[in-house]
Amino acid sequence: MTLANIKQRYTAAVMASVLALLPIAATAQTRVSLPNNRYNVQQDVELGQKAAAEIEQVFPVLNDREVTSYVQRVGGRLVAAIPAEFRQPAFNYNFQVVNASDINAFALPGGPMYVNRGMIEAARNEGEMAGVMAHEISHVALRHATAQATRQSRIGTQLGILGAVIGGAILGGQTGAQLGMLGAQVWQTRYSRAYETDADILGARIMANAGYDPRDLANMFQTIAQQGGGRGPEWLSSHPDPGNRFQKINAEAQRLNVSPTPIKQTREFERAQARLRSMPPAQTMAQLQQAAQRGQGSGTTNPMGGGRYSNNVPVPSTRYRAYSSGNWLRMNVPGNWREFAEQTSVTFAPDGAYGNTGITHGAMIGIYRGATNNLSRDTQALVQGLLQANNYLRQQGGYQNTRLGGRQALATTLSGRSPVNGRTEVVNLYTAQLQNGEVFYFAAVAPQDEGARYNNAFRTIMNSIRFSDSRL
Repeated sequence: MTLANIKQRYTAAVMASVLALLPIAATAQTRVSLPNNRYNVQQDVELGQKAAAEIEQVFPVLNDREVTSYVQRVGGRLVAAIPAEFRQPAFNYNFQVVNASDINAFALPGGPMYVNRGMIEAARNEGEMAGVMAHEISHVALRHATAQATRQSRIGTQLGILGAVIGGAILGGQTGAQLGMLGAQVWQTRYSRAYETDADILGARIMANAGYDPRDLANMFQTIAQQGGGRGPEWLSSHPDPGNRFQKINAEAQRLNVSPTPIKQTREFERAQARLRSMPPAQTMAQLQQAAQRGQGSGTTNPMGGGRYSNNVPVPSTRYRAYSSGNWLRMNVPGNWREFAEQTSVTFAPDGAYGNTGITHGAMIGIYRGATNNLSRDTQALVQGLLQANNYLRQQGGYQNTRLGGRQALATTLSGRSPVNGRTEVVNLYTAQLQNGEVFYFAAVAPQDEGARYNNAFRTIMNSIRFSDSRL
């Protein structure tokens, strides 16, 4: 996916005066601990920053200073109430409102958090809204995203640099972000029930420390289930019930020093709700996804959105033109292939082979930042993430050693029946490690029955690749 420029974010304020007023938690409170995690804190931060940059290109972040400032103030109060043993100085908790009607909220590793307008409008008081935010903050503080990746050995899925093969056409760069990120499917990980329980318990502690009643978190589960209606409570669907959730949170509240006059209905909350309800109706995430597929999503244009698929795709030209990326990569591509360049990837395809859902013939190159700086492991993570995101593809065999750009490389093949044209699609993926540890990938895409017409072109491209990445 494209690594967009990280926008300036508001930092959640940590106020000593608030800390001084926080109640002391009772000794009988349920113990919560950090799970095993083989990724370091800085990786959480980097992962969240990359995802935030991509999300804010795709999601319609609400441009309303009053509502956003209010949500940030509530977030700052909650962050200040995180127990000391779960604070990470490197984390930058910040809060944005997404102008979408779905009852939803999600947080990214390292601190970025997004609350849907629909969630704020559905809450019955500030305490319920704060409860959802405290739960999400707890997932971040406990580092559940990378802990879950540790358990599943699939950090590559979450980094998602390659993009996705959606609708039978391989996608990368910004387009992959548009279709993959909408609905927050990448980041709304279905955490384990144990992680959900821990986020509920820590969320309850944070609420009590910040002057809220943890029972409002329990009540919010009922509120969103009741008000979800036909739209479906997405937040519940991505946060599986660990069992007796309502009762467990209420029981935990009995173990905490909850203020006798907790924050519930506030004038700021009422003003924010009234302001949101006076605005034009927000779109659903499904509607936003449809707009993204048409290249109309949130001001971000799908560079291939104007193309139309055809059953008569021209063969690769025998005349080649030079392509270079900065001063670190040079290669040759067929002269009749169009170029769709983005910040960390570029796609080449002939007319009739590209459209809203990517390419059916052509090639895509890009950079994947793995977690291990090991070509074999990072390539496996990249491929695993690709297959998990696209269940019609299957890996054919294992990995073969080869050469790419004069250095050691790995090769593997994926294939499956393309929903775009109903033909068997073959994706030959090649990876090589750059000097900075990142992985360069080359994905060659063509229908199986046209392999003979395309393999020569793919070999010519690969043989022309030259790296000069010492300055990266």
